[in-house]
Amino acid sequence: MESPSRLRETFEQAARIYHEARPGYPEELFDDLVALAGIPPGGRILEIGCGSGVATLPLARRGYAIHCIELGEQLAAVARENLADYPDVTIEVGAFEETPVEEAAYDLAVSATAWHWIAQPLGYRKVAQALKPGGALAIWRHEHVWSAAGGDFWVDVQAIYERWMPGTEPGLRLTHPDDFPGEAAEIDASGLFGPVAMRRYVWDIEYDAASYLRLLNTYSGHIDLAEPNRTLLFQGIADHINGPYGGRIVKGYMSILHVAQRV
Repeated sequence: MESPSRLRETFEQAARIYHEARPGYPEELFDDLVALAGIPPGGRILEIGCGSGVATLPLARRGYAIHCIELGEQLAAVARENLADYPDVTIEVGAFEETPVEEAAYDLAVSATAWHWIAQPLGYRKVAQALKPGGALAIWRHEHVWSAAGGDFWVDVQAIYERWMPGTEPGLRLTHPDDFPGEAAEIDASGLFGPVAMRRYVWDIEYDAASYLRLLNTYSGHIDLAEPNRTLLFQGIADHINGPYGGRIVKGYMSILHVAQRV
């Protein structure tokens, strides 16, 4: 199996597709984030792993000054294009664990679908040092969850993964949104942040075969899958969408927002 550090670098191979194919986050999430974090108007935000700017844009539109640290040069370049209208957004290329960060300078630190790549406990310590007194940490990410609209596709496609993707857990099934525990326990265990506020956001997206394979081309495990398995996996999935499911499937998404103040 590839190391996490190796896998997180694979997104560079799909930087532009990443922004086009990955879904954004509900506007309600950002409204709740602002309220729960108590960030003042025009406050400073540190973003860890901005990718192509999917989560940066909604915060920039709200008038915050944002400093992003992004591992991938290509992803950072796409993010700069997407955020060119926001001069208060800066994007620095580097690994968060190794990049110097100004201390006690930020009202809020955020990480969207990136925090799980950061080495711990270093990540929590570094964020706590970067935050002003009373500053907050907010983390969230996309989760693929059970949805009634998804029907049996996600059960049926499991056999294709078990055949062509080594390491696939046999009989894997989607988790119901209510059953995800979230990451509050890990944040609490750091000892650096106060009580964690959590909010859940659930939605569905419909895909045809082409758009779904485009999405898969942004996932680290799929990007890194060796040939011929990768081609055979993608072909099997496309055939299944276009055959028994009539060319359309529905994928259930959830994000769990975690917000906690620095102690």
